[in-house]
Amino acid sequence: MPNDRRALCVGINQFPSASVSQLKGCVNDAHDMAAVFRDLVGFSSADITILTDQQATKANITAVLRDMVNAARAGTIKYLAFSLSSHGTQVPDFSGDEPDNKDEAFCTYDMAPDGRGGWDVSRLLVDDELRDLFLTLPADVLLEVYLDTCHSGTGLRDLSQRIPRYAPPPSPAAVEALARRAPRGLARSLSEAGSRHHILWTGCRADQSSYDSYFNNRPNGAFTYYWTRAMRASNNTLSRSQILQQVRADLQAANFNQEPQLQANATTT
Repeated sequence: MPNDRRALCVGINQFPSASVSQLKGCVNDAHDMAAVFRDLVGFSSADITILTDQQATKANITAVLRDMVNAARAGTIKYLAFSLSSHGTQVPDFSGDEPDNKDEAFCTYDMAPDGRGGWDVSRLLVDDELRDLFLTLPADVLLEVYLDTCHSGTGLRDLSQRIPRYAPPPSPAAVEALARRAPRGLARSLSEAGSRHHILWTGCRADQSSYDSYFNNRPNGAFTYYWTRAMRASNNTLSRSQILQQVRADLQAANFNQEPQLQANATTT
């Protein structure tokens, strides 16, 4: 198998320092994504790092991603894959680059309140940080990112056995302030950068929720479950666009109110 690729698969069910919904399917998601990368996409076990729950702190996730990017910049890696199953949230934009004053963020195991009504950004994966890291990749390196999280709270609703993967800010005032703005998000950030080599899968539209649920009595993220199922059923013979259409059809048939998105250059879909 080629050794010019690396993958990081992250799944976080538990958030012990935050009063948010504890999830059930994210750890399974991480292992299921890793298995598809290994069985169908040409990654060896040595190419894949899996971080779950207490391993999946911001420091650990960031360290692995930086190592992967540095190896790509050194010319030893040509394909990077990063999957993340967790809660999504929003935080105020402190860098000043967002006209709506809000950043998209992804929750880590060690997420915690900041004591001022919001989340401590030093314990979250903020879209600006990921964008800045990924934009240092050489032009000939392919990056593929899978986010099975919510990207806004506007689609939040509660269904039996279905938990939305969204963590609102701790205080009602912070929720209200952020609800008036729409985050630009990682997808738009990478799109504006104009890179042809960044592929981004998201489990839902920005105004929807990605759900954590049970499938055959086993918890998973709905997007991850149907994506891995489509990949295995086709033996990875379908294009990305065809996989996307299959996953959307499967989610709709199962009455999940989420529409996965794919951002990619036409030559890679």
